[in-house]
Amino acid sequence: TEVSPTHDTLAQQLSAHGFSTYTPVPTYPHIGDYRVVLACRGADLVATPEALPDYMPHRCALATIRLSTSRAAEASRGPTRRTELVVAGLYVPSRGPQSRRNVDKRAFQSAVATWLPALVGAAQVGTTVVIAGDLNVVEPGHVPHHVVFGAWEYDFYRSFAAAGFADAYRDLHPVTVAHSWFGRRSNAGYRFDHLFTGIDQRQHLLACEYDHSPRTGGLSDHAALSAHLLLSTPGTHTT
Repeated sequence: TEVSPTHDTLAQQLSAHGFSTYTPVPTYPHIGDYRVVLACRGADLVATPEALPDYMPHRCALATIRLSTSRAAEASRGPTRRTELVVAGLYVPSRGPQSRRNVDKRAFQSAVATWLPALVGAAQVGTTVVIAGDLNVVEPGHVPHHVVFGAWEYDFYRSFAAAGFADAYRDLHPVTVAHSWFGRRSNAGYRFDHLFTGIDQRQHLLACEYDHSPRTGGLSDHAALSAHLLLSTPGTHTT
């Protein structure tokens, strides 16, 4: 998330390494805004741009990843089976300039909160849904406490649970203090980057961790967030 609109280097490099990519293109009046890139290797990436939040939809990339089991491995069990994973990448706007302080942030958060139940309803029964990205908000009870966040921002974080999603990192690490971004002047930590999966699917979540090497290596000012999921079809397991 938070991919620059001025070049396509990231998508080009991913493609060169065998990834299929998808990124929504900003439209008026948000031409030139940041966007999100989804990338997939070893499976089919099918974009679903018709089902996005109704405000700044380019900041939400939505796709279905279709994983096929090997015919050779499944020869004794019948024809090839297919597992689907619905993935949404989010980049919530920052607070913005003084002239538009929190205008886009509030409007986008409101649109996403309204959209989340529809995303759950659109997924087929048994399909795992993952939502991940830079939300530019922290969880209630965040350590340290940051006075800059208002009740409406905490309500946005809570809207994921209200729609049936679980915070993957917090689910596996209930009391661990973790940060994914640090203030440039204060060096105070913020857990801005989140990954959610369906509450009824969290038994498939094997691991969720922050990787600070992209941040300390200068590739990004954020840590990366990884998750390991076990997906199942009858008679198969795919990670």
